[in-house]
Amino acid sequence: MSTQILPSGADAAPDAGPPEATGSPSSPPIEQPTTKSMPRRFAGWLLHSIPTTVVLAVLAALGWWGHHTGWALPKFSEVTGEAAAFPDDWCEEHGVPETMCVECNPDEYPQRELHGWCKVHGVHECPLHHPDVAQLKVTPEIEARDLDRAVRALALRPRPENNFACQNPGRRIQFASVEAAAKVGVDVEPVLRAPIEESVTATGEIRYDETRVAQLASKVAGTVWSVEKEVGDAVRKGDVLAVIDAVDVGRAKSELLAALAQQSLQQKIYERLQQLAKDGIAAGRQAQEAETEYSKARIAVVSAAQALSNLGLPVSVKELRHLDEQQLATRLRFLGLPASLVAALNSETASSNLIPVRAPFDGSVSSRRVVSGEVISSATSLFTIADTSRMWLMLNIPLEAAASVSIGQQLVFQPDGSPQEVRGTIEWKSSSADQKTRTLMVRASLDNSDGRLLNEAFGAGRVILREEPAAIVVPNAAVQWDGSCAVVFVRDKAWFDDKSPKLFHTRSVRPGVKADDYTEIIAGLLPGEVVATLGSDVLRAQLLKNNLGAG
Repeated sequence: MSTQILPSGADAAPDAGPPEATGSPSSPPIEQPTTKSMPRRFAGWLLHSIPTTVVLAVLAALGWWGHHTGWALPKFSEVTGEAAAFPDDWCEEHGVPETMCVECNPDEYPQRELHGWCKVHGVHECPLHHPDVAQLKVTPEIEARDLDRAVRALALRPRPENNFACQNPGRRIQFASVEAAAKVGVDVEPVLRAPIEESVTATGEIRYDETRVAQLASKVAGTVWSVEKEVGDAVRKGDVLAVIDAVDVGRAKSELLAALAQQSLQQKIYERLQQLAKDGIAAGRQAQEAETEYSKARIAVVSAAQALSNLGLPVSVKELRHLDEQQLATRLRFLGLPASLVAALNSETASSNLIPVRAPFDGSVSSRRVVSGEVISSATSLFTIADTSRMWLMLNIPLEAAASVSIGQQLVFQPDGSPQEVRGTIEWKSSSADQKTRTLMVRASLDNSDGRLLNEAFGAGRVILREEPAAIVVPNAAVQWDGSCAVVFVRDKAWFDDKSPKLFHTRSVRPGVKADDYTEIIAGLLPGEVVATLGSDVLRAQLLKNNLGAG
């Protein structure tokens, strides 16, 4: 018997029969690549290699460009597109024709004499002290209001400061033509006058004026006999809000009646004994004793009258002495009650224990916590009366702005949900900060004669630190930071003259209030000058590039 041995990994011959059973499993046949599968595999490899190939190509192109350009950034002239217009006369460093370059030809285009640093306003070439630096056709006269405005602005609070050693103010940025400036997107606007407001914003709450709100209670314990006013009712000073039936009131009235009767009796005894002593019928000692008793009776009357006054029921003892017994009883029974209520009572059977609760000032009933028949004590709060013609506004000022806020400043407040603002004046400033919110509380009094303001209404307000009706302002985009100074780029006054170089002058400025669209210029510019706005960042980039040199 012969056995056929196949090479390892080779397919068996087509006519070979099944392998003999050897007691171990046979290895499966291995598929060999065919001619048809090779192109498919090559295409898949090529497809996966495309991203890598593209990246390598880009890097190679970047390396070729850097090698041939010296790895230099595009020139300002290349951005403006003016280099091609002057192929034989071009200053690559400053991006203008070399014969027109003010930096390369200082003798032909001399820089004016610089005035230097202004210690008062913190700017270079200060036009408030040297109006000749202004890029205006006619040298302006500095107005006193601008000098005063600068003093107020600088004294009010700290302002961003410029570095006196900054070298950029006075530098000039030149364009080859008016069209070149427009081509890089430089837009200009004039320096204007406009009203500005500098303020501190804060949250706040409206409250009752604590000097115009009262919690009312009865002076004595008792039972509520009647309630005369409801919540929301307007009241005048002295109006009766409720009537209380108090035993102590009736007792005080009875004591006064008894004291008056005793005084009348002792007076008669004293006067009779005095006369008898004069006639020699009575001893002088009896007259003296009668005088003592009479004095005690008068003191008792005064004490009883004072007790009623302490309850809010003042009486005139002098008037009471002239009344007969019936009139005196009636007068004391209805003491302190309004005539309208007296008319409704039966003068014969009405209680003498009634005492009114009266309004202490004009206002309205903001709350009522009592009903008829209720038993109360002298500590029970019955009504809250508030005079809402003036309200308090409590504002929470951030600590970082607290030093700028003072008594007498005006503020504006808008309650939540109200379209209208209200104005007031700061009357009080707290001497301590809130431990939780780290804010300082100030209080203002607000007019509420129309009743629009509500107690415990929240809202947002602002304390007005400074209002300037004619401040000097520029668009926000005009102010740039060069690393050490706030600068603007002022267009040369001879910009449209045919033979004059097209220049922007770098000027340091002292910014003040920044609003949504405009920034106040405390010092550094004068009205009428023209500054770069949109595209001023291009001028800033060229300024910094010139500081480093070409490229």
